[in-house]
Amino acid sequence: MNIYKGLKQRRSYYQLNKELPVSTDEIHALIDEVTELVPDAFNMKSARVVVALCEKQEELWDGIYDVFGGKVAREKIDGFKAAAGTILYFYDEEVVHGLQEKFAAYAENFPVWANQANGMLQINIWSALRELGVGANIQHYNPVIDDFVREKFGLPESWKLVAQMPFGGIVMEPAPKDKEDISERVKLYE
Repeated sequence: MNIYKGLKQRRSYYQLNKELPVSTDEIHALIDEVTELVPDAFNMKSARVVVALCEKQEELWDGIYDVFGGKVAREKIDGFKAAAGTILYFYDEEVVHGLQEKFAAYAENFPVWANQANGMLQINIWSALRELGVGANIQHYNPVIDDFVREKFGLPESWKLVAQMPFGGIVMEPAPKDKEDISERVKLYE
């Protein structure tokens, strides 16, 4: 796997369908492997992942629409629902709290580090999916949907929802990215 290539190809694909170029078993194996490989501070392993496919994918996005009571356009929600599946990213607050107690001097950093590890997990899965020819985008309907998602999948209270990633077959390529003056954000000193 070429991580640089995957990062370059990774884009927000909003027009997705259920026609995956690989099997869901391959996607499941990729998610398992990347989740195991992504590092985190103190090796806390706080990241949790739920993958909704088929009927659960449909129910997830219909439920999200219902939770918002029509305040999010049906067309927008249906765009995410049209995808083959959705990866739900969490971190386990119980793990974080346990490390806060064990290493009190670093206590305030553990939630930050859990979020950083989760971000690394998201970008690595997103890039790896793209290398398989699968498109995805990232959404943040939490915390509004937290209770619904927890109940829908029977998840513990300690799992804090961080993001939702619809994925699927690519219907259309997004417009090219504008090139930025990266020197505004990256400074090199020798």
